This record gives sequence, C-alpha cells and structure tokens, in this order.
Amino acid sequence: MSIGLKMSEAVDQITAKRSVLDEIHVSLGAVMTEREGWSIPKSYGDALQEYATIREQGAGLIDLSARGRLIVSGSEAVSFLNGLITNDVKTLPENHWMAAAFPNVHGRLIASVRVVRLKDDTTGKSAVPIFLIDTEAATHNTVLKTLQRFTLAGDFRVTDVTDATSLLSVQGKDAARVVRGVVGAAAIADVGQNRAEQVEWRNSPVTVVRATHTSEDGFDLLVAGQQAPELWETLSRAGARPVGFDALEVLRIEAGQPRYGIDMNDTNVVSETNLDDAVSFTKGCYIGQEIIARIKYRGHVAKKLTGIVFEGKAEIESGAMLQAGDDKEIGRLTSVTFSPHLARTISLAYVKYDYLAPGTQVKVVIGKENFPGIVSELPFVPKKLI
Repeated sequence: MSIGLKMSEAVDQITAKRSVLDEIHVSLGAVMTEREGWSIPKSYGDALQEYATIREQGAGLIDLSARGRLIVSGSEAVSFLNGLITNDVKTLPENHWMAAAFPNVHGRLIASVRVVRLKDDTTGKSAVPIFLIDTEAATHNTVLKTLQRFTLAGDFRVTDVTDATSLLSVQGKDAARVVRGVVGAAAIADVGQNRAEQVEWRNSPVTVVRATHTSEDGFDLLVAGQQAPELWETLSRAGARPVGFDALEVLRIEAGQPRYGIDMNDTNVVSETNLDDAVSFTKGCYIGQEIIARIKYRGHVAKKLTGIVFEGKAEIESGAMLQAGDDKEIGRLTSVTFSPHLARTISLAYVKYDYLAPGTQVKVVIGKENFPGIVSELPFVPKKLI
C-alpha cells in the first residue's frame, strides 16, 4: 500500500496543471511545455514571427493564466498589506495598480507582485477596499501562505481565484485598437497606464489592466475561466495573434523585466533586483523595511541587476561569470537571449557596484573564447506606451 501511495504521489507531482485554453492552444499547433507546474504553449510554430507580431507588426495574444491571482479584502486590508509589502497601498486609488515586493525579515525578496486596487465594496455601512494580487507562478504559493498567516488577526480576507479565472494579455502597437474593439472603447476610455477598469462583456465581468510585459503597449484581461475561450476567440478575430512563451521570454528580457527563480530569488535583497518602482521609502514600517531603508540611506548594495549588451551573437548561457577588462570577476549572467531588435546577444546580470556605470566594458570568457560587451541601462528596448 505504501508503494502504491508513493506512486500516486509521484503521478500528482508530475501532472502539470492546464489552462482552460489548453485545447485551443493545441488546435492552433502549439508546442506545449511545462514550466513551474503548468502546461504552457512554448510556441505556435514560429517563435520569431510571434516575437515580430508584438515588437513590430501589431497585437500578440498571450495566455498568462499560470500566474497566481489572489483577492484581498476587508476593512483592515490596507494596513495588513502595508505591513507585508514594500510599496504604499494607502496611496493607491481605486482602479489603479502598482508594483510591489514581498520581502522577508532580512529584506530579501520572496515575491514580486502587481497590486491592483479594484472598486471598493460599498454594499455595507462603509466602503471596504478590494485588491487583486497578481504574481508569477513560481511565487504563487509563497504569497498565498504569507497572506493567509494574517487572516485570523483581523478583518483581512484572502481568496485564491487562480483556478477560477484566466488571464489573457494583448501586447503590441495595435493592442489598444484590438481591446477597444472587443470590450468597447467607451468602457475603457479611462484605462491609461497603471490603470484598471472592471467592465461587462457579454454579461460577464472582465477586469482590464493596462500594463506592459514587453516594452510595448499592453492590456491584461482577467475573466472567469468559463468565459476565457470565447474571449480568446473574439480577440483573435479582432486581429490579435497567439504568442508563446519562447517569444515572450525574448520580449521580457529586452524589456528588462526580471523573472523569479532566474534573475532573482530569496538570496537577493530587494534593493539588488532593480525593482526600484516597487519600493516606497516614505510609508513606514513593514517586514524587512529596516534593512532596505538602511541600504538606501547609509550606503549602497554590493551588486545590482543591470543589462549587458554583447557584440553580435555570443554563444553564452545563464550563469556565466562576468569579468572586467583586467580579468577580475565582477558579476554573473542571469537571463540571456539573442535580441532580434538589437541584433545582439543581451543579458540581465548582477554586477558589482563599482562597475555599474553604463558603457563599462566587460567580458565573458568561456574556454579560449572571449565575448566582449558593455554594461547597459534597463530596459534594453525603451517602453513605447500610449
């Protein structure tokens, strides 16, 4: 019996979760792969064309349902969240979003999130704030457990809506036209950058969040799982083309957006990770705040995530060590890709403080090969937002 239980547990561990859009992806010719416990579309046959759809041509449609989505509410939600994250939700108006980080007591990063303040619940005697916490699949359980620890301490409720909802993203120069054509121009007329709106679409609620994952204009659409296939098909008919995660990874790196588990983890102090817009230094106390504030006001980090641009196409991989011109070891590469837009290999990398100035000459040495590069500010591709 014990052997049978172990085999069953092993099967559970290797069975990837599937989006409600899985059959659609397969029907479109997607090559599926597993990442962080989810089956996701690697590409739909031509990753370079999918990349170009977003970077150059129009609107790409991405299934981001593997990301974690939590609803936080209650009369004490603001104070509880402010004690756990780096940014100040007291300053966040309804229908807006901000980046934030969950640090541990040592100021090290356990999750990077997006906090969306939805419309307050006004059905009672006083308005109750409602927040959507959006995080990577890799940090979903960490964020959930961190929040759940405090639900018995006051009026602070947490609901995991990941399995009940889907998250679709439309990215690219033509994203606004596509989304407005589907959900209605008037419905999202006020959805500017860092804004959100809850609209009705075919008698179902859809939360529209204006956000980029690619340095191009973009919209994320949160919808009930059963409505996701119809919304996907409608966005497709409006001109959005499916984009898999191979292309998205290149776009992400060009946009300078770090990914948990590759570019950052719980060994990194939040201040090292280039998540500067996720930290408020005026909000007061939160877990890990003393260390993060001390770094800012009394010194600087020993290293920080930045960009490296190599000459041409360099055959290097994540984890390669970075050297200065005098052969001194000064850092380590994290995400690496060839950028079609720049026609060069680029990388995110942790670089020692004294070498962070843009234009600093660096190199990676692998065997007898020498790959020269320069330090670059992030993002590699500037944001082109409307």
